[in-house]
Amino acid sequence: MEKTRLENLAQLLKNAPDEVFIQPHNVPDPDAIASCFGLQYLLKTRGVNAVIVYENEIEKANSVKMLELFSIEIHLAQTVATLGEEDWTVLVDVQKDNSNVTDLVTDEVAVIDHHEYSGSKGYKFEDVRPEIGACSTIIAEYFFENSIDIPRNVATALLYGIFMDTDNLTRGVSELDIDMFYRLYGLSNISLITELKGNQISINDLSDYAKAFSSVEIYGEIGFLYLDNSNDSLLGAASDIVITIAGVNIVVAYSPREKGYKFSVRSINKKIKASELVRNILKDVGFGGGHSSMAGGFLPRENLEENKSLHTFVRYRTISCFEESLNKR
Repeated sequence: MEKTRLENLAQLLKNAPDEVFIQPHNVPDPDAIASCFGLQYLLKTRGVNAVIVYENEIEKANSVKMLELFSIEIHLAQTVATLGEEDWTVLVDVQKDNSNVTDLVTDEVAVIDHHEYSGSKGYKFEDVRPEIGACSTIIAEYFFENSIDIPRNVATALLYGIFMDTDNLTRGVSELDIDMFYRLYGLSNISLITELKGNQISINDLSDYAKAFSSVEIYGEIGFLYLDNSNDSLLGAASDIVITIAGVNIVVAYSPREKGYKFSVRSINKKIKASELVRNILKDVGFGGGHSSMAGGFLPRENLEENKSLHTFVRYRTISCFEESLNKR
């Protein structure tokens, strides 16, 4: 009988020279946290103990609340003294060389992700499914295809991860997302989902939101949003709100960082994929990727020509790419 994905992954990790770590992207959101939490439990049932590590910070109020409600232990990489070159890491909800993941000293031997495949990076195990709406869906499937009972807190975390990354099952949803959502629903503590929904932003976020929405400019069906000194979570959340404006089908949001500019792109125009749009906006000057409905990117500061307006650059590139894409179809 053919081995399951989980069995293959566990067999691989049992050969690790030293410790095993699980690493999400640098600013873990609910889907990334839930996926890591679920995978950690799964591996433990197969005799593999893994520690969850991350870089940067946990920004979203609901992400912080998740850690508290489900007693999830997640450690900043720089605080883990034993982290070394001999250790193996499983990347979750992200792939190597992405702009939002730090290359730790460990050997990234495996990847589980639902974003666009970025190519072979020397992994010994790969499960990358860009057609899936949430990474939590993939981890949930591991439980069911291996007939492993899901603890209620793990089921609830995975359910919330799917809920958030698919925007209430309305964005980038596959049949598997729907199947896993409803199978998890009966195993979950819905009161905790309600509590998490009531902790999605902090009081400190309110003034940032006010500033963000005052900067919105609409050109036809494209909305532009510039956020000064915002975090990644706010950038994405603000994009999700602007895309709900009547007549706006595409949103390009961007915000300065120490080394450049972070981009968040949304599209509900079936002719324009967010992933293609952000790559075209940043062609030859930056990098980006994601899904057809949501994507992100980064423009290194040194790649923007001196004395060239960032805002003019973004609008010119976006509108040009938009018109070119429409003319091709």
